[in-house]
Amino acid sequence: MSEAVEYDVVVLGGGPAGENVVDRTRAAGLSTALVESELIGGECSYWACVPSKALLRPVLARADARRVPGLAGAVGGPLDTTAAFEHRDYWTGNWKDDGQVDWLESIGAHVYRGHGRLYGIRKVAVTSPEGEHHVLSARHAVVVATGSRAVVPDLPGIAGARPWTSREATSARQVPGRLLIVGGSVVASEMASAWQGLGSQVTVLVRGGRLLPRMEPFAGELVAEALREAGAVVRTGVAVEAVVRDGSTGPVQVVLEGGEILEGDELLMATGRSPRTEDIGLDTVGLTPGDWVPVDDSCRVGGYDWLYAVGDVNHRALLTHQGKYQARIAGAAIAARAAGAPSLDAGPWGAHAATADTRALPQAVFTDPEAAAVGLTLAEAERAGHRVRAVDYDLGKVSGAGLYADGYRGRARMVVDLDREVLLGATFVGPGAAELLHAATIAVAGEVPIDRLWHAVPAFPTVSEIWLRLLETYRG
Repeated sequence: MSEAVEYDVVVLGGGPAGENVVDRTRAAGLSTALVESELIGGECSYWACVPSKALLRPVLARADARRVPGLAGAVGGPLDTTAAFEHRDYWTGNWKDDGQVDWLESIGAHVYRGHGRLYGIRKVAVTSPEGEHHVLSARHAVVVATGSRAVVPDLPGIAGARPWTSREATSARQVPGRLLIVGGSVVASEMASAWQGLGSQVTVLVRGGRLLPRMEPFAGELVAEALREAGAVVRTGVAVEAVVRDGSTGPVQVVLEGGEILEGDELLMATGRSPRTEDIGLDTVGLTPGDWVPVDDSCRVGGYDWLYAVGDVNHRALLTHQGKYQARIAGAAIAARAAGAPSLDAGPWGAHAATADTRALPQAVFTDPEAAAVGLTLAEAERAGHRVRAVDYDLGKVSGAGLYADGYRGRARMVVDLDREVLLGATFVGPGAAELLHAATIAVAGEVPIDRLWHAVPAFPTVSEIWLRLLETYRG
C-alpha cells in the first residue's frame, strides 16, 4: 500500500447520497474524496429512478391523452419504442458519467475510481481497475454510501434462467413479447405499467395479498385494477417454487406452488433489496459484513465518532430523495463537529436530525394511476398508539380531476391525529396524483394545524381542491 493521502472526509460510494455528502462537506470548506467502483451517480441515475421514469413517461402521457375528449382518437396506436428507448438513453447519459465527474471536480472533490474498503479506523483502501492501491485517511469522517442491490431468491433453476432485476428491466433494448414479474413492490408495479404500455403481455405474480403493501390498501387495489384493464394479468397469493429455462434464448417458465407452470420470454424478479456491504471492510472496524449499517438521527454509526452511513445502506428509508436528505443532514453534522461545535441541533426537526425518515417520509409511485403518500398510513398510526381518524374522498369527484380526464378514478385519504389535530399522513391515488404530494409533505412535516389548513385555499379548478373536500369531510 502507498502512503496514506489525507482528507477531511472520505465518502465510500458515489450514488446520489454519496454525491450529496460531498456537496455539503465541500460547501463547508472540508477537503473530500469520493470512491466509486461503478458509474458515479449510482443506481438511481442509470438503473432505477431516472430510466424507469423515462420509460414510463410516454406510457402515462398516452394513458392520460386517451382520457381527454378531442384527443383520445389521435393516440390510439402503439408507442414508438425506439424513440422511447432513445429518450431513456439520453437521460442516463448513455450510461456514461462524464457530467457527474466534471461536476465533482468543479467543486474541488477528489474522485477515486475503484473498489474501496474500510481499512481500520478513519481509513479507506482503494484498488483501482488497473490494480493500483491507495490508502485514504480521514481527519474527521468516513461516510459509507454504498447503497443496495436487488435480491434474487435462491430458487431451483434460477441461476441458469438469467432473470431480470431492476437493472435489466430499466436498460433493456427490446420489448419482450411476454414478461413475467414476480413481486408486488414499487419496482414490480412500475415496470408492469411500463412494459405493458410498451407492448409486452405482462403477468404479475404477488406472493402477498396486494400490490404496494407499504401503502394504504386502496393504492395497490386501484393500480392492479388499471393494470388488468390495460391487459396485464395480476395474480395475488401465489408463490413461485422453481424456474426453468433451457438454452440461452428460449422462453422461461415459472413453476407455482401446486405445480402450475407459466411461460414468458423474460422474467423480472422484483423481490427486495440487500445492502452492498459484504466486501467493504466492515470487519476491520468491528461491524458485520453483509449487514445493514444502523445509524442515529445524524446518520452516525453508534459507538463511532468518525463513521457515518447514508442512503439505502442504513436501511432507514430506501428512497433516493431520502438518501439525499440524509446526506444533507450528515454533511451538516460532520461540518459542525469538525468546527468544534459543543453540541448538535439533534432534536426532532433539528438541523442535524433526519426526522423526516420516520415522520414525513414521501413516496411517489409512477404507475397508471400514480400513487403518492407521505407519513403514516392509518394502520401504522394505529399501531403506533395514536388516536386517529382517516378521512377519505373520491378524487374523481373534484372538478379539477374531472377536467383533467374523463372517467378520472382515484382516491385520497388523510390521517388526522385527533389529540393534536394535525396530519400524520396522506395518500393520493389517481392520474397525475404525484404532484399533490409535496403539499401534503409540507403539512405533515410542518405539523400544520387543521384549522390553519382551512385557510390554505386551493385554486379552482385544480385537482388540489381535494384538500378542501377532505377538510370539509373532516369538519362534517
